[in-house]
Amino acid sequence: MKKILTLIISLSLVAVAAGCGTKAAGDTKGAAAPVKTKDTITIAWYPNESGAELKDAREELGKAVAAATGKKVEHKTTTDYIIAIEAIASGGADLAYMGPQGYVEANAKNNKVQPLVVSSGESGTLEDAVYYSWLGVRKGEEAAYKNGSAFAIDKIAGKKFSFVSNSSTSGFKVPSANIVNYFSKQDQYKKLTVDDLLQGGKDKFFSEVLFGGTHQGAAVNLLTGKADVAAFCDTCVANYVEVSSGTANTPGAVYKVKQGAAEPFNTQVGKEFSLISVTPVLNSPFAINTGTVSAEDTKKLKDAFTSDAITKNPKIFLPKDSKDAGVFKQKSGKEKFLPVDDAFFAPVRMLSSN
Repeated sequence: MKKILTLIISLSLVAVAAGCGTKAAGDTKGAAAPVKTKDTITIAWYPNESGAELKDAREELGKAVAAATGKKVEHKTTTDYIIAIEAIASGGADLAYMGPQGYVEANAKNNKVQPLVVSSGESGTLEDAVYYSWLGVRKGEEAAYKNGSAFAIDKIAGKKFSFVSNSSTSGFKVPSANIVNYFSKQDQYKKLTVDDLLQGGKDKFFSEVLFGGTHQGAAVNLLTGKADVAAFCDTCVANYVEVSSGTANTPGAVYKVKQGAAEPFNTQVGKEFSLISVTPVLNSPFAINTGTVSAEDTKKLKDAFTSDAITKNPKIFLPKDSKDAGVFKQKSGKEKFLPVDDAFFAPVRMLSSN
């Protein structure tokens, strides 16, 4: 994983057309207007983290926020990415756990929305602070997606494909950029654009395009046969699947739905899928609306998130051998939250400007 962020930046640069600039987030420097103190802090959650199986994890994080600020905490669970993005941008939420692309969109709507922290990588640093965007196919069908002994995405053209949401980084932005970059080198697809991937049909790149709404939904679209290939990420399905064979987060790895998996995987127990493509993606931030949260409370929250109390809380960072469902999990024992600024997400903003 050495220098993995350099690889991500390289991916972004390749994905952006020549002469295409980055989109500025807006000037957040200078004296800020005083923020009126509120009695309640509202935390918005993406659909991926809004399920009942993650209620305890959400509430434990909420307890930490309440203890740090002395304020009440309300959780805003959602059924659509856009709801969470709009909530943090409009001030309907004060904090939000969101993907990098969602953060970029919220920041573009309101530059007072800024990243607070991200979870580190296994090294305990930002150097490997990544998760993975997968392209998966059903077990037994993976041989069709090989060129010789190596996996390739040539055969995804003409297939039924499921993304997550067009506001998803790993479930849309990264895979769509990869697809366009790969296929546009071929004469047949030299004019291919991301917009061409949004709808399916006889004269389209995909025969059918679905959006799962969540990473879990995209994976289930694959397992149920609604899609031949699906894009989703490792972290959002980690509570429901386990490695059946191969090496985790590598092409060729096979994953199986666990016994006792919660909805929507409860009807897919034992079913398997194979990875044909794996791409690292910058870790997701907790974003904060600095227009609704005072500078004093922002500092308290940053200090709390990066404290040993949260790092060592087994209900927030689940132990490696834990069978419980959670949002964050220790792998090396070094994982923790680290502060970041807007510049950390420049590679994602570049993808968005393509």
